[in-house]
Amino acid sequence: MALARLLIGLLLVAAVLCFALFIATGQRRWRQRGIVIVKWTVIAALGFFAVLILERLAILL
Repeated sequence: MALARLLIGLLLVAAVLCFALFIATGQRRWRQRGIVIVKWTVIAALGFFAVLILERLAILL
C-alpha cells in the first residue's frame, strides 16, 4: 500500500517538474512528457483503487 502511494506521488512530482520545465524553457517535449506521465499516473491510481475495492468486496463475500 505504501509503495503504491509512493509511486503515485513520485509520478505526480515528475509531471509537475515536466510542466515547470515546459513553462521555463518553452520546449514542447517537456509538455508531452508531462502529459504521458499524468496518463500513467491516472492508470496507476485506477489500478490502486481497483485493488482496494476488490479487497473490500472479498471481505463482504
